[in-house]
Amino acid sequence: MPATPALDGLPAAAPAEPFGLRIDAPSGDDRLTGLPVPALREAVRAHRLVLLRGFHAPDEPEELARWCRTWGEVMTWPFGDVLELREAEEPTDHIFDSSSVPLHWDGMYKPLIPELQVFHCVRAPGGSDGGRTVFCDTVSLLEHCPPEVLALWRRVTVTYRIRSVVHYGGRASSPLIVPHPRSGVPTLRFNEPPPQDEPDFLNRPAHAFDGVGDEDVPALLAGLRDTLHDPRFLLAHTWHSGDVLIADNYALLHGRERFTSRAPRHLRRVHLLGDPAFANPAVA
Repeated sequence: MPATPALDGLPAAAPAEPFGLRIDAPSGDDRLTGLPVPALREAVRAHRLVLLRGFHAPDEPEELARWCRTWGEVMTWPFGDVLELREAEEPTDHIFDSSSVPLHWDGMYKPLIPELQVFHCVRAPGGSDGGRTVFCDTVSLLEHCPPEVLALWRRVTVTYRIRSVVHYGGRASSPLIVPHPRSGVPTLRFNEPPPQDEPDFLNRPAHAFDGVGDEDVPALLAGLRDTLHDPRFLLAHTWHSGDVLIADNYALLHGRERFTSRAPRHLRRVHLLGDPAFANPAVA
């Protein structure tokens, strides 16, 4: 891919497909903490996803959280600032299993919704193990939707319920289409139902739909799935150990492909709140 000019002190970037930017370390000595945070923030806001590859990232979770705090306020969870995403010995929820994770937005059951997600790949799975993280650009998706589809989706509100067996859970109710909290552009907020071909999926959420008749829900779900997984709007990221990926949680939905159980897949994730922090209307 052709490189773009350096952005306010950042190394030259290459566009990712179908959206986002990739920035490679110019040499073997470049440290993540040496990159200008204001320029990185603007790059994420403009392109919705930025991949940083080849940079020396913090080795310890506390160091990662310390770097994230140079961006702004970190969203602290019951487990702390850094979530260790890896398969548990005895998982009670799909997040800590090797199953797929349907597309969703982070913070949907919490009082605040984070603006940005920071992922650090401590150890990537093998090339045949699966486990790609998928991101859907809902802003671009809605810009390309037929008017009759938009009209239908604007009438629909979905209520989700899930058991609180890990660090999240409860009830959330959101229209399918809501404004981006910072820019105001339309975004799509949806947590996909788990795939039916994964009977071992742990802690399935329940869905209830308002604004559409029960008989029309199957067609609505089929249309949403086809559109959300359209390759024009869906980026499937194959992790390399050391990757740092920063994503706009307001604009994107994200999920995970199933991976081989006990494969060495280990990510760390930190949430960054917006300024001001965005109160979650789905739990109001």
